[in-house]
Amino acid sequence: MDLDRTVLNRLDRPGDYYDGQFHVPARPDGELVIHSPADLADHCATHPYALSALDAAAESARRAWPAWRRLSSEERADYLRRYQARLRAHHAELAQTIAREVGKPLWEARTEVDAMIAKVDLTLGEGRRFTDAVQLGDLPGEIRYRPVGVVAVIGPFNFPGHLPNGHIVPALLLGNCVIHKPSERTPSLGTWMARCMDEAGLPKGVFNVIQGTGEQGARLATHPAVDGLMFTGSSSVGKRLLASQGERIDRLIALELGGKNASIAFDDCDVERTARAVAFSAYVTAGQRCTATSRLIATPRVCRALIDRIAQIARGIVVGAPFEAAVFMGPVIDAAARERLLTAQRDARAHAFEAVVPGGALDVERTRGFYVRPSLHVAADPSRVVPGYSDVELFAPDLAVYEATDVDHALALANQTSSGLTAAVFTASRDQLEHAADELRVGVVQWNRASAGASSRLPFGGIRDSGNHRAAGIVAGLACSYPFGLQLPGKNDATLDWPGFGR
Repeated sequence: MDLDRTVLNRLDRPGDYYDGQFHVPARPDGELVIHSPADLADHCATHPYALSALDAAAESARRAWPAWRRLSSEERADYLRRYQARLRAHHAELAQTIAREVGKPLWEARTEVDAMIAKVDLTLGEGRRFTDAVQLGDLPGEIRYRPVGVVAVIGPFNFPGHLPNGHIVPALLLGNCVIHKPSERTPSLGTWMARCMDEAGLPKGVFNVIQGTGEQGARLATHPAVDGLMFTGSSSVGKRLLASQGERIDRLIALELGGKNASIAFDDCDVERTARAVAFSAYVTAGQRCTATSRLIATPRVCRALIDRIAQIARGIVVGAPFEAAVFMGPVIDAAARERLLTAQRDARAHAFEAVVPGGALDVERTRGFYVRPSLHVAADPSRVVPGYSDVELFAPDLAVYEATDVDHALALANQTSSGLTAAVFTASRDQLEHAADELRVGVVQWNRASAGASSRLPFGGIRDSGNHRAAGIVAGLACSYPFGLQLPGKNDATLDWPGFGR
């Protein structure tokens, strides 16, 4: 086990971070007691929390905002480069924390920290051009982008560093102050981010972290001091947060929600490449990615070959504890997630889905966690919807296969969902890709690539139940700023000489 035990003590009871320091509540309203989903004997951290910390963090952020937004963009960028340096310095500790609290294999946790580091370069480089001031040529004016003020970032458990970081870095660069609320399942990455920001010397109140349950998240989303909200999580919670806004029509809200994503394979696809990409997308992170492929829709010539090859891959996937060598997939996040998956699979099999690879709960030697096997089911009737299986995001390592009669039938099946996050299209034909991209009701389309591999250099976000048209990725700055028009005098403005206008 490649685990630095000195990390353990640095996570326990750190408190909330606001006004430039950590505060342990004297009278906590509760505690988040975190045990690793990979090994329930591994106590990761205890985070006592107080609801009153939100008000203190909001006051801290409000005080800091005027001075922070008046810094030049390059001065704010310098702070972010220092933050990036601290992420690099703490790379091993960050990765170990992710592996323990999420249950990801250590190799995957390391790639998440790499993505956090890379986000700074992308934001300060290509990302800037989407919110840079625009001169309007010979027209008398320019477009500028202004920060909205105090931004709340509510993060998910599956990528507790990378996904909130993808909102936090652009928000800070544009001159916003941030209050971050981590998932109650994975609170410790927020603590590490606060430490890195603190070591980078950010002014007091610019970046704040509060802990707590969903109750604290709901209070943050409606707090009067908050001008913008960026939430990553389930569609059901996103809808509740949107409904809670009442008359706050001025609050800018960006929702990055779940998906029931399809990979679509046409007859001319490369079967081996397609099978490996689909299997990766279905089973990486134990299926706990919003971009995971949960549905494979294939046309007749390749469908059986894909089923056979993916089944072979699924049976060979190594499931185990995060710090063991050669492990590809860890556990799901908790007992409830495992039980939801097993119940949904039982319902599917009761409604004529064939269990080619049955899945099920799994005992891992020398550890007690929430492990499951990868599973593969095939629909007898592609048009039949099984409630709780076919129509909802399972967030677990299960893949359902549907055979389509032709290309248009495949695209119709792909759109037969309320979600609209991502899709992957496997075909040798650029014309077929363009036809699919035009028909698919999603925010991201991958061509001959895994659906679970979104690029940070492109927009990332969904439509329908997967988001509200406020994409993250390279354009994340647009979700925490607003366009401001500065009109300059025109050649005829000085006289204002209009018919009937008094002198």
